[in-house]
Amino acid sequence: MTKGPQELALMAQSGRLLASVFEKLDRTPLIGQSTLAINDQVERFIVDELQARPASKGQYGFGFVLNSSINDVVCHGIPSMSDVLRDGDIVNFDITLEKNGFIADSSKTYLVGTVNPAARNLVQTTYEALWMGIRAVRPGAKLGDIGFAIERHAKRNGYSVVHDYCGHGIGREMHEDPQILHFGKPGTGLTMREGMVFTIEPMLNRGRRAVTTQEDGWTVVTKDGSLSAQFEHTVAVTASGVSVLTRRADERG
Repeated sequence: MTKGPQELALMAQSGRLLASVFEKLDRTPLIGQSTLAINDQVERFIVDELQARPASKGQYGFGFVLNSSINDVVCHGIPSMSDVLRDGDIVNFDITLEKNGFIADSSKTYLVGTVNPAARNLVQTTYEALWMGIRAVRPGAKLGDIGFAIERHAKRNGYSVVHDYCGHGIGREMHEDPQILHFGKPGTGLTMREGMVFTIEPMLNRGRRAVTTQEDGWTVVTKDGSLSAQFEHTVAVTASGVSVLTRRADERG
């Protein structure tokens, strides 16, 4: 469950590479592009330029390098030529990358063009909730502290937290122990120890937290049709607190 110094160094390298994928997406015009075209661009960048492996492709039979979740899609959206991003959309890209045997996992919700204030506030609050959870990470703290911090911030802003999906340990495998819930009670759950590496990836809805999976077996949407947003980072518990392995350049400082 815990990683040693050499393993953490390799995971940090994977995390930096994955951060660079999102930094490239930050510079990519999204309006008018299909999610499949973006998927293909990301795959070329990971394979050809970063000399890494897109870890999601082939995982559990999934055929793409990213999940693309638009508006009321909570997670696991499938890239498609017919899903063209339009002015006012919000879209989450969830991407994994493996380098030297270790996997990093991260996601970011993008504002496409001019987004209405309600959607913009949801996205901003979800991002804040992610960091509320990250700030709860330190040796000796409990996993329940993470979920409590996230859900408290969401509820204070009038949003619900999806309970059906959670963060997870990560390393040589994409999904390892422990599970990281995005709701909970402080002081409960597993005690965090130095060397633990896991993802924190809250999904917040404007409406109720109930979700349903579409007939394709992958795409998860809000049951009431409300907007949903998500952010995710891979983090490591350090002696002094937390290291965000997938932190992007715009987040430093």
